[in-house]
Amino acid sequence: MIKFCSLFSGSSGNAIFLATDKLKILIDAGLSKKRIEQALISIGENPADLTAILVTHEHKDHIKGVGILSRRYNLPVYANEMTWSIMEGSIGDISIENIKCFKTGTIFEICGLGIEPFLIPHDAGEPVGFSFYYGRRKITVATDIGHVNVKLTGYLEGSDLLLLESNHDIEMLKVGPYPQWLKMRILGDMGHLSNEKAGEVIAAMAEKGTRNFLLGHLSKENNFPELAYQTVYNALAQNNICVGKDVTLDVVRRDQVGRVICMDM
Repeated sequence: MIKFCSLFSGSSGNAIFLATDKLKILIDAGLSKKRIEQALISIGENPADLTAILVTHEHKDHIKGVGILSRRYNLPVYANEMTWSIMEGSIGDISIENIKCFKTGTIFEICGLGIEPFLIPHDAGEPVGFSFYYGRRKITVATDIGHVNVKLTGYLEGSDLLLLESNHDIEMLKVGPYPQWLKMRILGDMGHLSNEKAGEVIAAMAEKGTRNFLLGHLSKENNFPELAYQTVYNALAQNNICVGKDVTLDVVRRDQVGRVICMDM
């Protein structure tokens, strides 16, 4: 069985929990040690049972708690070489045996879990999403995406569960309080994915067989959960895909633990 739960997802901090019968990992740890520990306990997990931390990229909302959690629980931290070179000055000392480098685009394994890190378009050193393979299941996490191209779509295809960024509503962002340079960054090819684009991608993935979708990394200022959900719901409906019958759709929150999803192998 695979157990999956978004603990937090948004610009104020990101952390996802994934477990099999052989391991328990965090994908990113972008909040304080205390908040991540409390979130794990709330879903019946002991932080001391963690196996490892995987890092998507070096932005603070993804690495804030990495160092202290690694030191507290003696956890190996997996990131690509570029991400390590940028973030090592921000996370404090990590014991040499816990510094683990993977190569983007190359599948590796931890305790029987296949992990495929793939390049995503975002303004970081070498940011990645992850696909996880266990038994016959594939779970993919892809947030902090400026745009979706053919190669990225190929990594998303075939997922049983896809957590995809649905960061902002374009019109809310345009008329919102952000300075112009920040608006342009978010709207750019290396920024963040809009609700509208997330809807297009999810409709395409549903047509290719994915049945379970989560929307993540919503902006506090330029989006809200009901709008993200409705926008993607409408995109699916326009393609004759019925939420609740053909697919499941949910939104994971910035500041609260999501539902626990369990999948048989």
